[in-house]
Amino acid sequence: MNAPILVIDDDPTFNEVLTRAFVRRGFAAHGVLSADAALQTMQAQPPMRVVLDLNLGGASGLALIKPLLQANPACRIVVLTGYASIATAVDAIKLGAVQYLAKPVEVEAVLAAFAAVAEPAAEAPIGHLPLSVERLEWEHIQRVLRENDGNISATARALNMHRRTLQRKLMKRPARK
Repeated sequence: MNAPILVIDDDPTFNEVLTRAFVRRGFAAHGVLSADAALQTMQAQPPMRVVLDLNLGGASGLALIKPLLQANPACRIVVLTGYASIATAVDAIKLGAVQYLAKPVEVEAVLAAFAAVAEPAAEAPIGHLPLSVERLEWEHIQRVLRENDGNISATARALNMHRRTLQRKLMKRPARK
């Protein structure tokens, strides 16, 4: 049997489907729905592999990366999110995640992320196309929102934007490029 996988996602349906998909592929997998349950599971048996949702019931899943790595420094963490942004991807990788993937995601992509070895920065290809204005705006809003600890009103003030306008922008999916 392969190294166990801990799935941390607050969406019960997605959590169950992903956990079952790992089990069908021969992995010992266990799913939890909250940060508290993840911390309890982690203390009982530190996982070797973790699939971590970026948003856990309104809280940031990134806060779990450090305790997971303290419990097991060899743990490989893949962060999943429905609202990917460059800012949160950079944060996840800096904290110690091995990969950051946008939902929906195939199980094979998650398994490949666990198996991948990081490329040296000099060999990583750099895209030639600049980001669109819409994508840059999304990234900036996400960065300012993170700086204000998720506070919509404070973020709107910092961006000199009406709060409802900011809420509408946050409800939309980010531009792809």
